Amino acid sequence: MLALVYDGEPRLRADYNEPRPAAGEALLGVRVAGVCRTDLEVVKGYMGFTGVMGHEFVGQVLQGPSEWRGRRVVAEINCPCGRCELCARELGNHCPNRGVLGIDKRDGVFAERVAVPVANLHEIPDGVSDDEAVFVEPLAAAFQMLRQVQVTPEDRVVVLGDGRLAQLIVRVLKAHRPTAADNALLIVGKHAEKLRYAERQGIATRLAGDFAPDRRADVVVDATGTAGGFELAMRTVCPRGTIVLKSTFAAGEGFNLAPLVIDEITVVGSRCGPFEEAIAALAAPAGSPRRVEVGGDLVSRRFGLSDGLAALDAAADGRNLKVLLDVGV
Repeated sequence: MLALVYDGEPRLRADYNEPRPAAGEALLGVRVAGVCRTDLEVVKGYMGFTGVMGHEFVGQVLQGPSEWRGRRVVAEINCPCGRCELCARELGNHCPNRGVLGIDKRDGVFAERVAVPVANLHEIPDGVSDDEAVFVEPLAAAFQMLRQVQVTPEDRVVVLGDGRLAQLIVRVLKAHRPTAADNALLIVGKHAEKLRYAERQGIATRLAGDFAPDRRADVVVDATGTAGGFELAMRTVCPRGTIVLKSTFAAGEGFNLAPLVIDEITVVGSRCGPFEEAIAALAAPAGSPRRVEVGGDLVSRRFGLSDGLAALDAAADGRNLKVLLDVGV
């Protein structure tokens, strides 16, 4: 089986072992996969992972329960044990024994086939394309923030970062607060060409070099994927405001955390989110606008799986937004 793996360095392998689904699992043929910031951090040593990379994808069920066979699906990336205290509390995403597709203890989706628990599967409606379905996992992560933090139309929100996740976050925030003032949402990034994606959605933008943090934002979302993003967030949020951390990176650095105490700042870590809500946002009834638009306008480059190494390089290029891998079934 052809697969893009990390074993100290990323490499393509044409002889990777076929996945063998365990009890309660299904075998999926991967159709399209997306490269995200976390995949790039895996290459830097994040989580000490080795194996098949990748976790954003849409596939088709090849083997499994009869009611699932042939369906086009996405899958939640956390694979909990189902037996521990946190699983009993329905906190499987935080199960200490969990595997995470392409990130921790489980092979991911940059391969022709992957085995995942049936419980993780979500069917994709016919009206949602493969390219749109690839965005379900990061879009769910964007929606997760709204489950954790109450954001009102009156709140001033600043999103730091102009990459793949940041673009989805501002679209979700705009859809969540349709009556908010135009200056109530701002995205700050380093790339003018990327900020234009947000501008086309009617969202205010600012180049990082022109951004002067004034400690007036009620909510600041760090989606920079860098350690420096958190420091900038602390200089942007107002006293008793909230910082939402969406960045994961392989290595950190020291910070002066005193401002968090002095200004009584709430810091919220935010990760995986509700797939059902993300899919519903993409699947509008006929003739109705979707809550959130994704897909073609956010895709910068695409490669075949056999060019997976080039895809990683393209995703690491700050000029590109979303890079897709066409795998097939």
